[in-house]
Amino acid sequence: MMKKYLLSGLITAALLTSTIQSSQAETVPKTVNIGYQKANIFALLKYRGTLDTDFKKQGIAVHWVEFPAGPQMLEGLNVGSIDLAATGDAPPAFAQAAKADLVYLAHSPANPKTEAIVVPENSAIKTVADLKGKRVALNKGSDVNYLLVSALENAGLSYQDITPVYLPPADARAAFQRGAIDAWVIWDPYYAEVETNAKARLVKNAEGLVPHYTFYLASRKFAETYPQTAKQVVDELSSLSDWANKNPQQTAKILATSTGLPQPIWQRSISRMPFGAERMTPEVFKEQQQLADKFSQTGLLPVKIDVNSARWSLDKQ
Repeated sequence: MMKKYLLSGLITAALLTSTIQSSQAETVPKTVNIGYQKANIFALLKYRGTLDTDFKKQGIAVHWVEFPAGPQMLEGLNVGSIDLAATGDAPPAFAQAAKADLVYLAHSPANPKTEAIVVPENSAIKTVADLKGKRVALNKGSDVNYLLVSALENAGLSYQDITPVYLPPADARAAFQRGAIDAWVIWDPYYAEVETNAKARLVKNAEGLVPHYTFYLASRKFAETYPQTAKQVVDELSSLSDWANKNPQQTAKILATSTGLPQPIWQRSISRMPFGAERMTPEVFKEQQQLADKFSQTGLLPVKIDVNSARWSLDKQ
């Protein structure tokens, strides 16, 4: 009888252990697909390799997928080709309007000095008001689109008072060089590059107009299925940010390797670019809603969206 009870207990323990192991396996993904751009913090994380090392210990493989810009990256998030992404303020709003089921995991510190309206060195344009009737290049739907709308409004102008020329950074840089545009609204490191190599002159940066954040995003399915893995990524970004803020030269060297831009340009960019990863707050959601509402009012966003609907369940009170 004792043997019978002992055997029964061993079987029960084995089944329990198997169930626990199965449950644990389900809480950890086999692969995490991360979208990145050559110039953003995920590129820094990729090149340092710390996340890959930590995840490998848990049996998780990291697959890095490069994108040219935030909007394309969030299209990838929407269709399921990636699980995580980092973009500026505007792309998530446009992605929500396109019915992307994403959540905000965290955000960087505000960095309004990293985007600006610039003109050629000898331009007669001195203020934002002088942009009336001018050709202004920008990447449509990007963060600088919000800066431009806000700057024009602050100067008593509307979006209709200028001629927007929608160009990606590389094409806009060439147009700026040959004088085909009057002004360019751009972000770092392209901003630092045109300052350095073309002597571009600052008209107005985002200070006092818009906060300008980097947002760390996930598909809702990934964040809710693997919340601890998503949280670990945020923690890794926070640790990486502490390292980057304390080691600007090494950070510039890594990003120079990633992008092909010279290290001095990255040093210039980093001098006005605080790194960080902080969990979302009601105030940041409110600021992001103001961006979305502004885009809706100007017709740049086709529908009105509720940014709070993209809140991560771990952040709900």
